[in-house]
Amino acid sequence: MTESTIWGIHAGRGGEADSLFLKKNVVALAWHELGDLSKINPDRETLKELIKKTYPNKKPMSIAIDAGQLFRFVYEMEIGDLVVYRSRLDREVHIGRIEGNYSFVAGEVYPNRRLVKWLKSLPITSFTQGALYEIGALMAIFQIKNYADEFRAVLEGKPITQPIASDDTIGVIAKESEQNTRDFILKTLSQEMKGHPFADFIAHILKILGYNTRVSHEGPDGGVDIIAHRDELGFEPPIIKVQAKSIDGNIGAPVVSSFYGNVGSNEHGLLVCLGKFTSQAQNFAKSKTNLRLIDGEDLVDLILSHYEEFDPRYKGILPLKRVYVPEPLKDQGE
Repeated sequence: MTESTIWGIHAGRGGEADSLFLKKNVVALAWHELGDLSKINPDRETLKELIKKTYPNKKPMSIAIDAGQLFRFVYEMEIGDLVVYRSRLDREVHIGRIEGNYSFVAGEVYPNRRLVKWLKSLPITSFTQGALYEIGALMAIFQIKNYADEFRAVLEGKPITQPIASDDTIGVIAKESEQNTRDFILKTLSQEMKGHPFADFIAHILKILGYNTRVSHEGPDGGVDIIAHRDELGFEPPIIKVQAKSIDGNIGAPVVSSFYGNVGSNEHGLLVCLGKFTSQAQNFAKSKTNLRLIDGEDLVDLILSHYEEFDPRYKGILPLKRVYVPEPLKDQGE
């Protein structure tokens, strides 16, 4: 048993194939449009070409990921391997053994199948948080490596004694959940708000912060995208000139210096970007008391702090939901 590969699998995004898995004693994948995969050359490149042809709008990274998952299921998974399935419906973890070669059932949503004999089902409370985290991977099928011994031990009836407080994965979950959210925000802004829409978005944030704003017309603007001020007419200082750059690469000192040339001695300058500023750009800004730089990470902080105040239009572009994640307990001496 210890030599058997252990695979993790999901029954669709919302557990749609749960009944199929547990009542028909199979594990299955979708991708029904691809047809019977046993009829093509058994290599990843052939799979990639088939996926690219079948789903022409898929991005290269998604094609590679899909090909990898299908290749594992069709060609790498073997009879005798173990499979772990966490059901969203009964909140139990089901452990089984693969008992059949790959088969294709035409006309089904989940046609790519393998027979499985379910050996044991246990509530999720029987496992450490780390093990649950590993089988919560985003891919449809994946190999379990880090916590493979735990699943083998559970299958053999051995108790899991690791206390919750000592599970290092708890901290990883919290950090990765937060980082995934931050990455999602930056990627969405980069894809959905290129150019002038990004300036409108920054103006919206400034309004939430209590400023009146005027956004320049789309086109050449002399380096200033937004004028922000506290009073309604824009006569009272401080006047803030803003440049919003939707590029997600590094921004150097020449760009910052050029923008600062539009800022008067009695005005303030604010340069916002989705990427990062080079150390030279940051040093230039530090030498100017009326200049502030906000990079992508700073912008995400602002978004998360004021998200509830966003206009519904921007919440629709950046759909976020407040969730709670486990936090590691600190030692009493800390």
